[in-house]
Amino acid sequence: MKITQITFTRFLAAMAIVISHFNKDMFLYKIDYISNIFLKANVGVSYFFILSGFIMIVAYHKKDRIKYFDYYKNRFARIYPLYVLGLLLYLITRYSGFSFYKAFLYLLGLQSWIPGEAMVLNFPGWSISVEFLFYLLFPLLYNHFYSKGNKSIWVITIIIWIVTQVICSLYAGSQYYEGPHTESHELLYYFPLMHINEFLVGNLAGLFFVKNHKQKNYDVPVIVIFLLILLALIFVPLFYHNGLMALLFIPLIVLISKNNGTLTRIFSLKPLEYLGEASYAVYITHIPILYILREILEPYNLGIDNIFWIYMGTLIITSALFYQFIEKPLRDYLKKIKLS
Repeated sequence: MKITQITFTRFLAAMAIVISHFNKDMFLYKIDYISNIFLKANVGVSYFFILSGFIMIVAYHKKDRIKYFDYYKNRFARIYPLYVLGLLLYLITRYSGFSFYKAFLYLLGLQSWIPGEAMVLNFPGWSISVEFLFYLLFPLLYNHFYSKGNKSIWVITIIIWIVTQVICSLYAGSQYYEGPHTESHELLYYFPLMHINEFLVGNLAGLFFVKNHKQKNYDVPVIVIFLLILLALIFVPLFYHNGLMALLFIPLIVLISKNNGTLTRIFSLKPLEYLGEASYAVYITHIPILYILREILEPYNLGIDNIFWIYMGTLIITSALFYQFIEKPLRDYLKKIKLS
């Protein structure tokens, strides 16, 4: 089951994160209320985690059992080549920060497990470190719970989600949380166990969808939920980063997936679908591309806003190239490898 219209939403989430990592002196941060959206746009990573759980169920729900080696090989082929490419591009301008210890953590996806080390080297890789945990667990969850229709996973997931929200909210407001760029911040924002709830609720959303995927025009509800997300980010000062936004993200994902209205026809346009397919390249290379471009453009004194538009164009083009000529060929090649 392929849900074409959901693919483009990955690109939108990735671009929100890209903008949130750009210079805060740019024009978008000078617009009242709009600036609040991009200051909190790291919630886009939460969307990725929930969507990842959702897509895993949609992709595998017809199987009686997942073969562990085939699954891990396919996941490795899907994400690892560009994960390494992001590191290599990062080292072009940040080679002085290299150490074998940091490379060891990054390449094995261990950085997010160690508060103080989550941001080593190409720092968007912290979320891929978390995804490694999801991928490790999914065949176990599928074979022992999802494929057997074991309802206890629903209770377990809801408890984990509630406990995570309570812990994160209390910790964020406590004396133990010392703010950005501290180990306490990395524990709160990047530690994998703080995010397992997002993948699990995404799984449950996927289970609901595959049993109730009748198509209908949901354009209006999708737009309403999207506006509610924007309003929450602008006006409601809650801690959304670790799964609280699932209350809106899950209905959004399910309704977009079930929608057969105008939005689906637009989101399913081949160029937009392609941008969605290239969204992983956008996300994992956007920081090194920014650093490289800054080095190239520095002598020209173009101004922040001009650099932003050049950066957007460059990032989209390079990401499309990385997707077309690195991600897809290596993914297809690695998937064909078989143990003799």
